[in-house]
Amino acid sequence: MTAPALSWLPPAGPGWAQTLRALTHPDGAWDALMALATTRLDGLMTIRLDRVLTRLFPTPPAHLTTVPIRLALLGSSTVEHLAPALRVAALRRGLWLDVRCGDYGQYATAFLDPALVAYAPTVALFALDSPNLLGGLPEDAAAVPAWHTAAETRLRHAWSAAQQAGCHVLQQTVLPTALPTLGQNDHRAPGAPATAIAHWNHRLRIMADEAGADIVAVDTHAAHDGLIAWHDPVWWHRAKQDIHTSAAPMYGDLVARVLAARQGRSSKALVLDLDNTLWGGVIGDDGIEGIALGQGSALGEAHLAVQSYARALARRGIILAVCSKNDDATARAPFERHPDMLLRLPDIACFIANWTDKATNLRTIATQLNIGLDSLVFLDDNPAERAIIRRELPMVAVPELPDDPAAYAATLAAAGYFEAVNLTAEDRTRGAQYQANAQRDAARADAATDMEGYLRSLNMELRWSRFDRLGLTRIVQLVNKTNQFNLTTRRTTEAETLALMHDPAAFGLQLRLLDQFGDNGVIAILSGRLHDGALRIETWLMSCRVLGRGVERASLSLIMDEARRLDATSLRGEYSPTAKNGMVRDHYATLGFVLTAETDGTTQWTMPVTDPISPPPSIRVTEAQ
Repeated sequence: MTAPALSWLPPAGPGWAQTLRALTHPDGAWDALMALATTRLDGLMTIRLDRVLTRLFPTPPAHLTTVPIRLALLGSSTVEHLAPALRVAALRRGLWLDVRCGDYGQYATAFLDPALVAYAPTVALFALDSPNLLGGLPEDAAAVPAWHTAAETRLRHAWSAAQQAGCHVLQQTVLPTALPTLGQNDHRAPGAPATAIAHWNHRLRIMADEAGADIVAVDTHAAHDGLIAWHDPVWWHRAKQDIHTSAAPMYGDLVARVLAARQGRSSKALVLDLDNTLWGGVIGDDGIEGIALGQGSALGEAHLAVQSYARALARRGIILAVCSKNDDATARAPFERHPDMLLRLPDIACFIANWTDKATNLRTIATQLNIGLDSLVFLDDNPAERAIIRRELPMVAVPELPDDPAAYAATLAAAGYFEAVNLTAEDRTRGAQYQANAQRDAARADAATDMEGYLRSLNMELRWSRFDRLGLTRIVQLVNKTNQFNLTTRRTTEAETLALMHDPAAFGLQLRLLDQFGDNGVIAILSGRLHDGALRIETWLMSCRVLGRGVERASLSLIMDEARRLDATSLRGEYSPTAKNGMVRDHYATLGFVLTAETDGTTQWTMPVTDPISPPPSIRVTEAQ
């Protein structure tokens, strides 16, 4: 049996258990526990975390701004095993939750118990199982409607008792565990147990709307995950567990989503990366014609599905924003001119595309939208970018995405960040309202991030090798494709590259970056020739995916080594402006080169050959073997 997984959360790191054991005092522990809870927990990890949580916080922490919740868990079967998952899932959303389980099977009369009334729960969760529900189901089809009416009346009375005691009511739908009697056409038998459950779950939703209750839709999730992931007949017969223990973390999350939504804790804005998120490819390198987007391409359709889901969220009131490492005009071009784009600029309330780190830009987005950082969900295909946001802005929700873009939209939907309990006319116009507010009151957040700490944690290795025949095709491809981080955008051919490889007064290096997330592939190409005692840098290009990690200085250290090897007395660099490489206009100045000439925007730079230049301490530079 495969348990329902919290797949949108990042896996717990190797130090998860050690960090949990180190939490022995309430001071500072709440935030640390929240961080541990916001990982992909299984049932055992959930129980371990819950033990520390309940020990350190038997009462709500004083600093908490959310309303504490006392929940009465009222089941017709065994429910005690669900309590840890409920508390931990609430913690994940910044909620303090206490759980009191009602007596076994006594959900209908629970509020006649003085002890439960004295507990003064604020929420009552009714969890019914199908064997209990189907008790007394008549065999005579004509008697089935009256049976349904009587069952509904009993449940309405139980809800009313809870509401009179001051509780908000949550009602779990019923898992479809009854076996069919007619097979695939069981719906034609009104008295069949499986048909009765389907009817009951339909009626529950109508009843909840009428009574002001909220639904916890385990039937929907069981249909997605498979019933066996939620219900094990073995454990039903052994312990009367309707919800399997391994499904408890997901069950808790479903409940906590509704509790958080009721406190206004659902996310308000979806912030979208662009390259390889909204479309396949890099717009700055591939151009509008080269990105994968739209019908006729499996990859293009996958990215279109992300846009479609984002647009559906926008239509129900979720704000859309863009946060991309890109030139602004380049990033906007697909929104303006690509025929298959579903999202257009009017759909985006805040559009930020520049070369500033994304943590700073997310602060800016939150400020411009006038919402908290904890209201943002950031969707980015790049695991390194996801990791830095989780580190620098732990209050921002960052779903972990699978390798295949085809599952991006489903993963975002499964996470439940935008859980809502109702929809108003104002919700439908919220995006336009925030867009107007952002235009009136744009402001930039000016807060530093601990970039050095993050970069050290990446455990980066820059592995270099000289141009060779094995990498020839890829080298030429990168030189001819890369437009943004490309100082000269000089193109080349395989023949020219081969000639450079055999020139004793020249160098050509291909750089590969590895980090804790894996191999980023060849991310930089460096080449140059000796001329009049100076080493002239002919090609310096890099992948934009690794900007801001110190690779630029590490690359300079390699170029300086080559200059010393060739007995050059100086380095000379050139920047030739194009429509797409404005981001590297100040590249040489930033690295300490001196401007020596400028003609029609093209600048010449020089630096004396010195002792070896050390790469940043966060990058280990090695030669490929």
